[in-house]
Amino acid sequence: MPHDISLITTIAAALGFGLIFGFIAARLKLPALVGYLAAGIIIGPATPGFVANAEIAGQLAEIGVMLMMFGVGLHFSIDDLWDVRKIALPGAVLQIGVATAMGMGLAHWWGWTLGGGLVFGLALSVASTVVLLRALEERGILDSLNGRIAVGWLVVEDLVTVLVLVLLPAFAGVLGGKVAPDAEAASLWQTLAVTLGQVAGFIIFMLVVGRKLFPWILWQVARTGSRELFTLCVIAAAVGIAYASTKLFGVSFALGAFFAGMVLRESELSHRAAEESLPLRDAFAVLFFVSVGMLFEPNILIDKPLQVLAVCAIIIFGKSIAAFLLVMALRYPPKTAIIVSASLAQIGEFSFILAALGLSLGLMPQEGQSLILAGAILSIALNPLVFSMAKPLLRVIGNSDFARKFERTTDPLAELPMTVPQEKLSGQVVLVGYGRVGRRIAAALMERGIHFVVAEENREIVDQLRKQGIPAVAGNAGEPAVLIQAHITHATMLVIATPDTFHVRAMIETARALNPAILTVVRTHSEEEAELLRAENAGKVFIGEHELANGMAEHVLQSFEAASKGHGGH
Repeated sequence: MPHDISLITTIAAALGFGLIFGFIAARLKLPALVGYLAAGIIIGPATPGFVANAEIAGQLAEIGVMLMMFGVGLHFSIDDLWDVRKIALPGAVLQIGVATAMGMGLAHWWGWTLGGGLVFGLALSVASTVVLLRALEERGILDSLNGRIAVGWLVVEDLVTVLVLVLLPAFAGVLGGKVAPDAEAASLWQTLAVTLGQVAGFIIFMLVVGRKLFPWILWQVARTGSRELFTLCVIAAAVGIAYASTKLFGVSFALGAFFAGMVLRESELSHRAAEESLPLRDAFAVLFFVSVGMLFEPNILIDKPLQVLAVCAIIIFGKSIAAFLLVMALRYPPKTAIIVSASLAQIGEFSFILAALGLSLGLMPQEGQSLILAGAILSIALNPLVFSMAKPLLRVIGNSDFARKFERTTDPLAELPMTVPQEKLSGQVVLVGYGRVGRRIAAALMERGIHFVVAEENREIVDQLRKQGIPAVAGNAGEPAVLIQAHITHATMLVIATPDTFHVRAMIETARALNPAILTVVRTHSEEEAELLRAENAGKVFIGEHELANGMAEHVLQSFEAASKGHGGH
């Protein structure tokens, strides 16, 4: 056997120290990822004692990024990405521009070159999808509209960063850096055309071929009945597609893995695939955070404390405020703006890649990479605190004159069209939320010929419903104006089908104040929430897991009784 065991040593050290410091962080009521980052610093080259292999740790971290992005894709359908395009695409591009300008201004003040400032600003503008996923999953909002918007926003950021990584070497000479040998051979327009063609080719291939091929392969493996083969197929798909997409199409590992998950979601076995890959995803996620900690040089905090504070201010406050204003300007509710802002208040894997490329091209000084790493460590550690401030901020901003100014702007989707017949607005059902559950309820109502009005935060969904002739109003149903627009005063029933239960009490209070006789039906995910709602007389409360169990139990009993009668007849 070979005597070089650096891979085993690195994995053992990273997981062992990650466990110890993650446990300490949890006991101190801190997020476990803070402990993982601390473990990376301890076993990194910047601190005395044992030093793990940083190169191997970096490659293990890449696998962690692939598996986590694959997991997101399994929960994030192509339809979800398409639904949020009108906010994610313009919002992400504008936010990158604003944050890059902030970073360039700071770099110019420090006396850096234009190229150095550009790379520095771009590195500060792109958030870590891996960190975001952890935050959304821990709070149970990954599948909510706001969670989908935040993920879609960061996917657009990833696409933009892929283009930047390919184009930056071609621009290096113009920006005052070293010209890459391959950049001299091709013109800028050729490079741009090839890059756009590769990305477009990859997306088309995954949507046209991969959407049919990979779910079919997964189903064929599942038919063998072998659990280990099924797990192997899932992991091989995540890592293999990510690797092939990089080699064949030039996109990043993370983006390739994300689209692999999205096409496998088309399979009926996607939930099983997510469960089977979860333990491995969690283990490699720990390796990702430990590897980030290994890159950190604590001396930067002593040598340049003001510069570090300035970098953190841009990451945590600057680009978050810019994103908040952009989301509000696009006429989305304050809660969406706050969630997106909190999601962007950190930087991660793509920032490190941009910094390394800028350094290799002679565009950015070594000091810039150290500052970016310091900003990443601190912003990742503080991100859970930023998310915890979301609810208090929403209470303050949601009822402020500032938010109402945006709400008062003439928005055609915030009011029902005058063409809706009055008979559809009397005795109707007001359906809040048009996700997977809401769609099924709406289909059942249409089959029975029962009139209903949809209240939905996603403007694109509201626009589509109106084109289908279904009365719908855009906005947060926790705001009285939205329920008033849905004609709650003349409704028979209020059905709250949204997974976001934050505003449920406000919806019920408004509905009963305007229509005391109204019936209410509420969806919730936890027993604790259900008990609180029942105590407040919230009407009929459904818990997803309970209803699934009841439905399965009823089917089992009916099937068993039918089978027993059949046997009895013999």
